[in-house]
Amino acid sequence: METKETQMIRIAGADLPGNVTVYAGLTKIKGISWSFSSAICKVLKIGKERKISSLNESEINKILDFIKNPSLPDWLLNRRKDIETGQNHHLITTDLDLKREFDIRRLKKMRCYKGARHSAGQPVRGQRTKSHFRAKAGGRTKGVKKPSVSGKT
Repeated sequence: METKETQMIRIAGADLPGNVTVYAGLTKIKGISWSFSSAICKVLKIGKERKISSLNESEINKILDFIKNPSLPDWLLNRRKDIETGQNHHLITTDLDLKREFDIRRLKKMRCYKGARHSAGQPVRGQRTKSHFRAKAGGRTKGVKKPSVSGKT
């Protein structure tokens, strides 16, 4: 028999454990940061320390509506000045994954520096590569092989 504390609550396509607080539980949804979670709690007047399992259906619906159409400052949103529309949005779950994938594809197609780095599997944001980024997909290490010393003269 499941108690109300251990049950899972489904919000925005993510299963949230009922025993965590609303503030921490909302961050388990992909695309919602700690600051965005705090803003949700503050604007909707939901206690941060309440457990997810204590939310009723109307509060869950209010959270979903707020996530879909947040009335927050632009700097708190994760998709500002969209390339196609120029609008500010906040994306979550699969929408966030799809937009990210399309952005990377667009960069690769343009063959700009970032796109070329993505295509080559190299770091994009200026990190050093001498000692890091040597493992490729599949776990194999790539790097320089030293010539073997076979026979001295």
